[in-house]
Amino acid sequence: MITDGPHGLRKALADTTGSTDLNASVPATCFPPAAGLASSWNPELVREVGVAMGEECVQEKVAVILGPGVNIKRNPLGGRCFEYWSEDPYLAGHEAAGIVEGVQSQGVGTSLKHYAANNQETDRLRIDARISERALREIYLPAFEHIVKTAKPWTLMCAYNKVNGEHASQNHWLLTDVLRKEWGFDGIVMSDWGAVHDRVAALDAGLNLEMPPSFTDDQVVYAAREGRLDQAQLDAMAQGMLDLYEKARPAMEREGFRYDVNAHDETARRAARESIVLLRNEGGVLPLKAGAKVAVIGEFARTPRYQGGGSSHITPTRKTSFLDAIAARGVDYDFAPGFTLDLEPANPALEAEAARPGRRRRACRRDPG
Repeated sequence: MITDGPHGLRKALADTTGSTDLNASVPATCFPPAAGLASSWNPELVREVGVAMGEECVQEKVAVILGPGVNIKRNPLGGRCFEYWSEDPYLAGHEAAGIVEGVQSQGVGTSLKHYAANNQETDRLRIDARISERALREIYLPAFEHIVKTAKPWTLMCAYNKVNGEHASQNHWLLTDVLRKEWGFDGIVMSDWGAVHDRVAALDAGLNLEMPPSFTDDQVVYAAREGRLDQAQLDAMAQGMLDLYEKARPAMEREGFRYDVNAHDETARRAARESIVLLRNEGGVLPLKAGAKVAVIGEFARTPRYQGGGSSHITPTRKTSFLDAIAARGVDYDFAPGFTLDLEPANPALEAEAARPGRRRRACRRDPG
């Protein structure tokens, strides 16, 4: 089994019929996403997070977890910026390597993604990233190169977009000339979901695995029979899949393993704590003095937003709101939500209440659902 995600396990639940619900997943530790962890400047801490993720994969029989993502942040509107590490290729490569090393120390594979030049979400299925080789070598490829050479990820996921006129999934220069021949990558390359346009061309360029299967095996068969696909290349791509299976076998055959939920929760808390960046502390207001009374404004203090959405969204083993945390520490506070959530109509009364001096409204917990 391979499954999401880059900063915590998202294994879809199966019902009694065997079908899966992509909106429901098994409980897993909610680690800070890459955008947060990058601010820790602590590769060893990142590796600890990777070890914990690997242990959770072993328990849930997941052979490969799909991450980390190390594309360079170029557009603040990019929907996956939270999954990527940095605008800086050195930081991205040297931090994300810890996830790969940590997960794979548990006998579970990672999937370095999205190779390459997936730096915006707008039209990512068809955009052609026209980039000079110098810019590729200096900005967009170094994080991938460092991780491939030092951490040796078992798998790599290619991107949706084209790079200089050729889809990444069938770009021979990217998948074979640079990745395998220059950098010495010896794992398998899989596609992003639905990123393959020509099955034979992709296989010939160095793609081992199309995801999800498009049931076009006959195209490969005919190409091999007619001499349009070299038999040695077909054998090499198939052998890569067999090698991956054997690598994952020992971890997947471990029976009865259970990870320590409390220890992983503490790792996540420590990682979140080290990822916080305090931009300004005027008058030394932080840390709060013992016995201080606090005004807490904002519904997110009671109903937290965490991580991003989409394919990486996790069902956390534990979720602690800001109000939960300060209440546990015995802090005296006033709370006002200040705004409504999601598509609920705005409520001016909430805003007025939040701005009113001397208000006294203690927190009322929402239903956890």
